[in-house]
Amino acid sequence: MIVTVTHDAPATTTATLLATAASSGLAARMLPDDRGGAVIGVDGNLPPDALTLPGIHAVHRDHKPYMLASKEHRTRSVVRVGGVAIGAGTPVLMAGPCVVEGRDEIIEAARAVKAAGADILRGGAFKPRTSPYAFQGLGEEGLRCLAAAREVTGLPVVTEVLEPDQIELVAEYADMLQVGARNMANFPLLRRVGKLHKPVLLKRGFSATVEEWLMSAEYILAGGNANVVLCERGIRGFDPAVRFNLDLSAVPLAKELSHLPVVVDPSHGTGRRSLVPRMALAGLAAGADGLIVEVHPDPERARCDASQTITPAELASIHRRGLALHAALAEDEIAEYGFAEVALSA
Repeated sequence: MIVTVTHDAPATTTATLLATAASSGLAARMLPDDRGGAVIGVDGNLPPDALTLPGIHAVHRDHKPYMLASKEHRTRSVVRVGGVAIGAGTPVLMAGPCVVEGRDEIIEAARAVKAAGADILRGGAFKPRTSPYAFQGLGEEGLRCLAAAREVTGLPVVTEVLEPDQIELVAEYADMLQVGARNMANFPLLRRVGKLHKPVLLKRGFSATVEEWLMSAEYILAGGNANVVLCERGIRGFDPAVRFNLDLSAVPLAKELSHLPVVVDPSHGTGRRSLVPRMALAGLAAGADGLIVEVHPDPERARCDASQTITPAELASIHRRGLALHAALAEDEIAEYGFAEVALSA
């Protein structure tokens, strides 16, 4: 059951609904909506007398299984990472190296991506690698390097957390926690990040359906953390010419089904440096709220994912063309909406 509560409902209404659910043995979660009210999801049905409280707008017994992530009862979420708003209408650019290689190196990279138009610095301190012999990251020292780069450039930081026991440590340094594709179904990890109010970037699993992706987001939302951003990063295909298939149809579909912002990762989504710029622009054309791109001052010398890492100059080109594309698409949507309005009023 989903109960929507108006912005001017007395505080006692929400408190009573949650208390009634608890006394009935039902779990209940509350998520603020985009109109100043709240959406309350209940694992079952509340007694009828509890649904007559002042300020209750609607009661829905039929809904999506991802009831808090669904767009059925909330139109759009805006997630703030430091001073950067994701989902507010302007594409956000997250960029940086795959892995933090050292303090000086990440500061150099941060300065370069900021000059190229990046809003958020990305970089891995803990890295899940296919091979146990590959470089796994600098750990906490990498987190300190990221914090130093933020201090120098002012860019907020997003970095991956791999295990539930790492969450407090990573959250101490990062502005946004990334849950990678390999961990999309790591439910203990999802539950733990759900207990924080730190923004979370949730990547889609290699073989996950869009509904499974949204159900993973539901774990985080159900824990009380409303600050979730979805990331389409490619799914497994059969063609070895690319690392993954970037499923851009998932972007408008996820935005149709959910109120959560969606960003695209064209680096992992292709695995080929030459394809990153065009697929980045294609992601924005599909309606993405931003991009997350692997960038290194000297990609050939990058310690991780060199083949899919672009230069700061290429990032600047994506930024410039991406803003132009976004503006053109916005103008088309306004023109289309205006025509539809005239037709309806006629």
